[in-house]
Amino acid sequence: MIRRLLFALALVFVASPAQAYWEYGHESVAAIAYRNVSPTTRAKIDALLRQQKLLETPTCPARTIEEASVWPDCVKPLGERFSYAFSWHYQNVDVCKPFDLKSACKDGNCVSAQITRDMKLLQDPKVPVRERVQALVFLIHFVGDLHMPLHAGDRGDLGGNRVKARYGIYGPDRFNLHSVWDGPLTERAVSTPPSIFRTYTAQERSILGGGSVEDWSRQSWEISRDYAYASAFGGDACGPVPEGRVTLDQATIDRLLPVAKLQVERGGLRLARLLDEALG
Repeated sequence: MIRRLLFALALVFVASPAQAYWEYGHESVAAIAYRNVSPTTRAKIDALLRQQKLLETPTCPARTIEEASVWPDCVKPLGERFSYAFSWHYQNVDVCKPFDLKSACKDGNCVSAQITRDMKLLQDPKVPVRERVQALVFLIHFVGDLHMPLHAGDRGDLGGNRVKARYGIYGPDRFNLHSVWDGPLTERAVSTPPSIFRTYTAQERSILGGGSVEDWSRQSWEISRDYAYASAFGGDACGPVPEGRVTLDQATIDRLLPVAKLQVERGGLRLARLLDEALG
């Protein structure tokens, strides 16, 4: 209850979000994954995170999988140490053109390419422990990023960051389209019963966790087009950008909640699958 109250106060007093997918979205993806990996994988995750001091980021701990899930955002203010990773959190694939992941991932500088890279590092026992710990925390975070649709689709507006938006009853100067999906929409979707923090059946894990990283990229891109942009642009994701601030009214929010919630579930179960493949 205290956490929910603090979040509500943040919506009132904070003008703009500081973190991609905010903390709650990333922590939720990580928590689902942790509940659904094998016991062997869970033990290896814990063993690696016990070595988190090797990262030498005392202001950004990664002692638990939830802390690890936000570590790549936490280290952004550390300047040149991690500036190389800025473009790894997203991929700007144009929603008004045929899906083209290759052009958006030049030289591997995109979120899907880094997921694949982190998997390879985790699977290689010859990689130094420090590098494997860093690969683990990046992987946990990047799978969350990929499942936030506006990290996967774009209209030349930085994934909706340049689209001013009004979210329900909240004031007009607080959000853009990206931050709506990053924060309050996902927060409400995850918090709405039934709970998604559970052990899923084998059939659910197979259905929701299946596919390749490219499949997930395409799916998130489609959701950004068909739901995120379309809901903000009067039903046509590639139509004229409305003047001023777009409004997501309560009816629109209600339609988007199941979509946002399903993306968190998918992210969690897909992360669980990748961790099992890398560490199990």
